[in-house]
Amino acid sequence: MWILPLVGYIGLGLGFGFLTLAIASGLYYLSELVEEHTVFAKKLLTRLIYAVITLQALLCLIDGFSFWLSLLSIVSHVVYLGNMRKFPIVKLSDPLFITSCVLVLLNHYVWFTHFSTSTLMSYPASRYDPSTLPTFTEIASYFGLCVWLVPFSLFVSLSASDNVLPTMGSEDPGMPGSGAQGKSKRQGMVKVVVDTVREWIGELGRLAGWSRPERGF
Repeated sequence: MWILPLVGYIGLGLGFGFLTLAIASGLYYLSELVEEHTVFAKKLLTRLIYAVITLQALLCLIDGFSFWLSLLSIVSHVVYLGNMRKFPIVKLSDPLFITSCVLVLLNHYVWFTHFSTSTLMSYPASRYDPSTLPTFTEIASYFGLCVWLVPFSLFVSLSASDNVLPTMGSEDPGMPGSGAQGKSKRQGMVKVVVDTVREWIGELGRLAGWSRPERGF
């Protein structure tokens, strides 16, 4: 068969594209909700961080998770909590924000290595007994709740200035809200990223001749 595999690849590409657009649209909508309900979002994120810290401590004490890795995860969430001091405003050059980004990557790496190597598991039963090893669902749930949830929520919730990630034409002095007016408009980081990527793609399309301006007669 030649045609059916080609159809499968085309369908896979289209599905991935639609999924990406759906995720971007959802993040854009969540960012707008956070901008409208900043106080509630701050309380929710603060309680979420405390809940994850408590869950990580219980996993260490009851399920025998690695003490040092659990301590790293707890310290990381304490650092994430520091970003709430000026919520929802964030500066990408802030050392606390940069440290948080590094800790996200570090936590992902160390926990992925931990779960990938069965000999690192420290459960009461034999470490080689398959019945004592976590399932894929348990590992995926742990990563989703204890590793990715808080950083992902912070990324959606925090706001950045327009001059951090400038969009196309943002330097035009005639545009409302531009730097010429002496004010820095605040937007959600997701909205800034999505708008920037969208306008870059549009600009590339115009340069490639895919989108031509309409000519008047």
